[in-house]
Amino acid sequence: MNLIYGIKDKPKFGQVVLFALQQLLAIMAATIAVPAIVGNGMSASAAMFGAGVGTIVYLLFTKSASPVFLGSSFAFIGPMFSAFGGGVAVATGYAGLIIGAGIAGLVYVILAIFVKVSGVKWIDKLMPPVIIGPTVAIIGLSLAGNAIGDLMTSSVEGGSVYVCLICGLVTLFVTVLTSTYGKNMAKLIPFIIGILAGYLCASIFALIGKNTGNDALVVINYEALHRVGTVVSLPDFTFLKADWSGVNGAYLLTLFVAYAPVAFVVFAEHLADHKNLSSIVGVNLLEEPGLTRTLLGDGVGSFVGAFFGGCPNTTYGESIATVAITRNASTVSIWGAAFACILFSLITPLVAFLETIPNCVMGGVCIALYGFIAASGLKMLQPVDLNKNRNLFVASVIFIVGVGGMTVNFGRVEIRTVACALILGILTNAMLSKEKDET
Repeated sequence: MNLIYGIKDKPKFGQVVLFALQQLLAIMAATIAVPAIVGNGMSASAAMFGAGVGTIVYLLFTKSASPVFLGSSFAFIGPMFSAFGGGVAVATGYAGLIIGAGIAGLVYVILAIFVKVSGVKWIDKLMPPVIIGPTVAIIGLSLAGNAIGDLMTSSVEGGSVYVCLICGLVTLFVTVLTSTYGKNMAKLIPFIIGILAGYLCASIFALIGKNTGNDALVVINYEALHRVGTVVSLPDFTFLKADWSGVNGAYLLTLFVAYAPVAFVVFAEHLADHKNLSSIVGVNLLEEPGLTRTLLGDGVGSFVGAFFGGCPNTTYGESIATVAITRNASTVSIWGAAFACILFSLITPLVAFLETIPNCVMGGVCIALYGFIAASGLKMLQPVDLNKNRNLFVASVIFIVGVGGMTVNFGRVEIRTVACALILGILTNAMLSKEKDET
């Protein structure tokens, strides 16, 4: 891809501020969704703070050579429920969140040591383009339902689905038009412009609805802004709410069984994300800065993020898609996004404003983001000869398992869709490895 800014390029300060805000908007919805789903008083602002600090740790480990943001991982939602389960007190559950993230981080460290000893060439043999391409595509396709669900969902009860659709499509179309036809700086910040356009559209509908008494036109909820008290406040950090007195051997075993297997599953997604990002930036990130460093950065960053916000982190497809669409791979922008995430988590009105962005507006943005991830995977399939049965069957298995949404549960351990598709793709490829190449 012809990048406008390469990994080591340094845009001007004003540009970095806008690029950082754009990355933040791209990852924000998913990052604060995880604590909202898990509940038990978890803080969205603490999750944002943890994501920012975790990303800084990742950038330090990777020597600022991998332009991706780390946010709250959906893969660990099940284990996080386990931390609060079994009659455990909520305060002990917060301690469990930190311990569980430490267990997952330890798995990453062990994998990093293994990669350091064995190298990375076995990964190319284990996961050639015929596997990694469809898997990357599935990462985007598996999120399609979330994007359309948000697109058609009002942030206020009683809001019209048609108004949601209009606001979401305005966001989508302004984003793609700006990215394609925008000039100079506008071309580099299409998501900011698209979200602002959608927000303005929703606000106009809300103004008309309030003045005419037609509540169906109101799809934006300003309640978060009304609740703002102090301008600056510290988030409810996980380590401050944790009670370690309730931790015992049985509870530690529960956490190990819940977190460790999921960490191995997320390792597969880590590989897919970095393969995809490598194809975008034109540098094999598994060799430079190296898979060992990316794993250590992801694992330690995940633990640090959970220490503050309770949520283990992971590399975000939304962040990778933003890099691809804007053609801005500068890690300075990621540094800026990390600091912006920390800053926003401390300033109450800014957190409140982000919470008021309507679901339908974020849905419009996510159509572009998730679609771009899927298209990137298909692009990686271009050099693959699908006339060969081996390649055709491998790709077919991954696509159907992924689009079908296959998940497998072993007790509290859930193997999610992307991991299921990748594992079955690897098995299919291994079974067909003896097929002779046609001359």
